Amino acid sequence: MDYHDIITVMPGMRAGKPCIRGMRITPADVLSYLAAGMTHQEILDDFPYLTEDDIRASLSYAADRARQTLVTA
Repeated sequence: MDYHDIITVMPGMRAGKPCIRGMRITPADVLSYLAAGMTHQEILDDFPYLTEDDIRASLSYAADRARQTLVTA
């Protein structure tokens, strides 16, 4: 999935952190809910302005960030 149209960065919003479609919810928020055991449907029920694509974009964004991580000794 190409998350670039869904995950946005706007100066001044959430201290410049990536957000979902310009809203105040971040991919990290969504990932935290998933890590806590919430299902996609529970997230969508609690946050009706989110979509399944938003959740997938958050996962894709996290995967991309993990691929870019480089640890040096």
